[in-house]
Amino acid sequence: MSRQVLTPDALTMMDAIARTGSFAAAARELGKVPSALTYNVRQLEDALDVLLFDRSSRQAKLTAAGEELLSEGRRLLEAMDAVANRVKRVATGWETQLTIAVDGILSNTTVFELCEAFYALRPEGPGTRLRLRTEVLAGTWEALTSGQADLALGVGISSDLQANMDIHVQPLGEIPFVFAVAPHHPLAKWEGKISDAELMRHRAVAVADSAQRLTPITVNLLPGQDVFTVPTTQAKLEAQLRCLGCGYLPEPVAREHIAAGRLVVKATERLQAVIQVGYAWRSVSQRDVASREGSAPKATRQPPVGLALRWWLDQLESAATRKALLERHSSAWRRT
Repeated sequence: MSRQVLTPDALTMMDAIARTGSFAAAARELGKVPSALTYNVRQLEDALDVLLFDRSSRQAKLTAAGEELLSEGRRLLEAMDAVANRVKRVATGWETQLTIAVDGILSNTTVFELCEAFYALRPEGPGTRLRLRTEVLAGTWEALTSGQADLALGVGISSDLQANMDIHVQPLGEIPFVFAVAPHHPLAKWEGKISDAELMRHRAVAVADSAQRLTPITVNLLPGQDVFTVPTTQAKLEAQLRCLGCGYLPEPVAREHIAAGRLVVKATERLQAVIQVGYAWRSVSQRDVASREGSAPKATRQPPVGLALRWWLDQLESAATRKALLERHSSAWRRT
């Protein structure tokens, strides 16, 4: 019985009475006669077996139970409006949820600034829920290819996985790596290039690949070398600042600390790496589009992309955005 009387109309009535302060004023606002509102309130009270209004007052004064119903009722009305708006937005092409896998090598600050801009698209927002995942190395690809993410930022351009026809890849740019140690690390005073034999004598700090099914990627680790494994690039930086090991760091990540003398760059015999990274997204295949439309695949037709994903792809076309994702790791960094 309670569910039958707790309707949107009943909750709207309670809200109107509370806002206007009287049954008569609420009736005028709702286009009803006061006696109809009085009857509806009585029905609601009987169904809930509580008093919602204090009858000893000449004004429409809520009881404690009435205050609670009003508070929860307003919340439910807002939730129902939000659902209706979300359904309308989905019908117009906005995805219900967009999941973005971000490799920890990219600028976290820039990613969150993009999220702020996305949520500010409209006064009420675009209606798409964003979900961020932090991944490392092959884990970023895996999140995308397994369907756990719709967009992947920071994928390795050289990966064979981009051959998948349903995955589109665009470049972000290059990230150079430098071998760096804390000033009080034994290798900080090493003269000349450091050989692999010498590196073997020192603990390396490595970021664990987050892939669960794809083959994990191992970079610049020597067989038999002592390794301190950490979960993120920022954790690797912290470990090397604390002299817990040595290793290669993305130059933009280490730049501020190198300039401040908290890290020392050393030359090694092995080649200093420069990696190509990009962003990738999945889309509906031409075969799937054709099967739904009952027509043969057309080579010129582009697979559909939701409006939320399209917005992110549009931002990534900006050279300034791509540069910020690669380089904005220093607190002193500013857009140019």
